[in-house]
Amino acid sequence: MGALNSLPDEPQYVGLAEKTGFSFEQIGILHKRFKQLSNNGETLRREDFNTIPDLLCNPIRSEIIEAFFDRRNFRQTDAVGTVHEIGFGEFLLVMSHFRPPSIRLDDEQKEVIRTEKLRFLFNMHDTDNDGTITLEEYRHVVEELLSRSGALGKETAKGIADAAMLEVASISMGHMEPDEFYEGITFEHFNKLLKEFEVESRMNIRFMNMDTTTLCK
Repeated sequence: MGALNSLPDEPQYVGLAEKTGFSFEQIGILHKRFKQLSNNGETLRREDFNTIPDLLCNPIRSEIIEAFFDRRNFRQTDAVGTVHEIGFGEFLLVMSHFRPPSIRLDDEQKEVIRTEKLRFLFNMHDTDNDGTITLEEYRHVVEELLSRSGALGKETAKGIADAAMLEVASISMGHMEPDEFYEGITFEHFNKLLKEFEVESRMNIRFMNMDTTTLCK
């Protein structure tokens, strides 16, 4: 899967930097992190992410981990499906979705980055890759977010998810007839729903934290 055998040399840095927007220094730091997660191996598997403290208590932990193995996030045309392991190149490509945008970007470049980040988020919840986030997929995410807190039971979380999906349908579709069925959130609707959300700077994961003693609070 394009794993790098050792610390990338400068020509490889150039290619990775162009694809991801990371600086040479950032790529070097992430390469060290990759090696620590993989125990100096060539590839990462899903279970290797269990050592990341900041993911242990994340309610959508499974969706975040799965995103690293989703071909759609490797910036390849028409890529579908998942892989069992990833190399450093794929790890870096996925990590680039969490990189804050440069302040030197023009409006067009900012919009491209925003769309890429929204597409990444959409893919996380469109688990069957059919182009829509169905009620079942949406319900699963909301249930995870609400029930993991311990404040709400599964049935209450399910009811909130169903109500939220109806609200999404009314925003996306406008007036719906009684016999009309809402199939799910398309990327167009998803983009519309998050129009006011500042995804560019708020979407991040602290993968640099190597302190494995961090506890959930």
